[in-house]
Amino acid sequence: MNMRSASASAALIVALVLPLAAEAGKELINTSAEPGEETLVSQTRRAPRRPAPETTMPEIDPEKVPPPAPHLPREFLPIPDRWRLVDMLGVPDRWWDPYNQNTLKGDRPIFGKDWFINLAAISDSVAEPRRLPTGRSAAGTSGPGANDVFGNGDQFIFSENIILSASLIKGNTAFKPPDFEFRITPVINVNYATAEEAGVLKRDPRSGTHRYDNHIGMQEAFADVHIRNVSDRYDFDSIRVGIQPFSSDFRGFLFQDNQLGVRLFGNRDNNIFQYNLAWFRRLDKDTNSGLNDLGKKFREDDVYIANLYIQDVPVVGFTSQFTVVHNRNTENDRFFNDNDFQERPAAIGDQRSRDYHVTYLGFNGDGHFGRANLTVSAYYAFGRDSHNQFAGGVAGVPADISAYFFAAEPSVDFDWVRLRGSFLYASGDSDPFDDKEGGFDAIFENPQFAGGDTSFWIRQGIPMVGGGGVNLTQRNGVLADLRTSKEHGQSNFINPGLILAGFGADFDLLPQLRLSTNVNSLWFANTTVLETLRNQGEIEKHIGYDLSAALTYRPFQTQNVVFRLSGALFIAGLGFKDLFVSSADPTGTGKDIYYSVLGNLVLAY
Repeated sequence: MNMRSASASAALIVALVLPLAAEAGKELINTSAEPGEETLVSQTRRAPRRPAPETTMPEIDPEKVPPPAPHLPREFLPIPDRWRLVDMLGVPDRWWDPYNQNTLKGDRPIFGKDWFINLAAISDSVAEPRRLPTGRSAAGTSGPGANDVFGNGDQFIFSENIILSASLIKGNTAFKPPDFEFRITPVINVNYATAEEAGVLKRDPRSGTHRYDNHIGMQEAFADVHIRNVSDRYDFDSIRVGIQPFSSDFRGFLFQDNQLGVRLFGNRDNNIFQYNLAWFRRLDKDTNSGLNDLGKKFREDDVYIANLYIQDVPVVGFTSQFTVVHNRNTENDRFFNDNDFQERPAAIGDQRSRDYHVTYLGFNGDGHFGRANLTVSAYYAFGRDSHNQFAGGVAGVPADISAYFFAAEPSVDFDWVRLRGSFLYASGDSDPFDDKEGGFDAIFENPQFAGGDTSFWIRQGIPMVGGGGVNLTQRNGVLADLRTSKEHGQSNFINPGLILAGFGADFDLLPQLRLSTNVNSLWFANTTVLETLRNQGEIEKHIGYDLSAALTYRPFQTQNVVFRLSGALFIAGLGFKDLFVSSADPTGTGKDIYYSVLGNLVLAY
C-alpha cells in the first residue's frame, strides 16, 4: 500500500469514530444531572436489570442443629465454673429434696469450686415377734410347776436405729474418683425385748422378762485419700483409714462388717481389674444393738485381706474374685457381755482360753452365663488352734484346722419372675477329741443367701440348750458353728457343719411391690460334736424345713420409703427334735413349731 492510500484510510476511520465519541461524551456529562431532570442516558440507553431472585423457605429438619450464622456474635461465652451455669438457668436449690438440685446432697460445692458435702439420715424400725427353742434357767423359773428343760419360747423384739451420715468430699466427682473424702456415721439405737422365761434376756433371773437398752455406735469414721490416677480413664489407687464397711465376697459369707482398719484399693485397665489390700483390728460390739462400742478396748483379733476382681472372666458378664484372708486371734482373756453371759472363752469343753491363726483361700463369682445368673463362693480354711477344748489334758492339745465351704445360687429371669435355687455345704468335724478341727466357721458372716434375714434359720440365733453357753446358729448367720456369738465370741472349728438345699422365687407384682418366697431343707454334715455336747445317743442329721415369704413395698419406687413384712415358719426335722423337743410335747407339734415375723420400715433422706 502507498502513502496516499494509507492517508485516505486514516481519514475515513477518524470520520467514523469522532461522532461516536461525541455521543459518549454527552452520556458522561449528563450522568451528573440534578434529580428530576431527564438525562441524556435515559433518552438514549437504559442499563439492563437482573430479575429478582425467587424467595424459598429454608428446609427445617428437627433432628439437625442449624449452623451458626456468620454475622451473629459468639454463642459460647466463658463462665467461672459449671455451677454458675446452674444459677444462670434459674435452677432452685431445695435442701429438703434429694432428687433435685441440693447442695446438702453433693450437687454443688459447699465452698470453693470442688468441696462438696453429702448428708444422709435414715430411720430403720424393726418389730419382730418370734418363737425359739428356749431353756429354763437353773436358778429360777417363770412360774410354779415349770420344771422341764425347755420353756415357753415366745419372744418379742423392737429396735429403732437412727443413722446419721456426713461426708466431706473434694474433687470433680462427676467423672473421676474424689481427691479426698472424710465420712462419719453415728448410729443411735433404742431396743426393747420381752421373753416368757427368766434368765433369757439377762443371766440373772431376778432381772425379769423385760429388757430396755440404748446405745450410740460409730459405724463409719474414715478418711479416704486419692493417691494417684494411672490412666487417662481414671484408673486409680486410693487409701482409706478408719472405721469403714467391708465385705470379703459378694454375699457376705466370710467377713462383712464395719471395722477399724487400713485399706489400699484401686483398679486397672479401664476397671477390668479391681484390688483390695486391707488390715482390720476388730472392735467389740454392744451386745443388744450389735453396733460398735468404742467404750470397750479393741479386740486382739486381726484380719488381713488381699483380693482381686476380674471382670468378664471366664465369660463376658461374669466377674471372678480370688481372695486370701488371714485371721489372727490371740484373745486369751475372760469376757462377759452386757447381759452377763460368758463369751470368751466359750462355756463348752474345759472352757480354757485359746488362740488361733487361720487362713482362708477363696474363689467367688457373680454374673451371668447368657440368661442364667450365678453367684458362687468356695473357701478352704487351714491353720492352727492352740487348744482343743474337748481334748482336755493339763498342757492342752493343739489342733490343725482344715475345713471347707461351698455355696451356689443359680437363677433365671422370666419377665417379672425370677426363679432361683440355693445350695450350701460347710464341712463338719468328725472327731472332737483328736488333733484336727474340720468344722468350717467364718470371721463375721452376714449372708444374703437362701432368703437372707427372711429365713428363720438365718435370722434367728438358736441357743444350744443343754449343750453349754453357746448357740447352735448365730443371728443373721447361716453356719451351725457352736460359738457364743459372732459379735463377741471366737470362731469355732469344732462344729457339726451344714448342708442346705433350697428353692425360691421373686415376683415383681408391681413396680412398687415385690414378693419373695423361699423353701429350704437343712441337714447337719456331721452330728458327732452334738452328741458329745448333749451326752446322748445318735442324733439324726435332718434339721428341718424353713419356709419364708416377704413383701417389699416401695411406694415411690425409690429407696427413700421402704416397708417390708416377712414371715417364716420352721418345721422341725428328726435331728432338730432330737435336740429340742420337750417332754411336754414329744411329738414335735404344738409349741415346738417355731416362727419368726419381721416388720421393717425404712425412711431415708
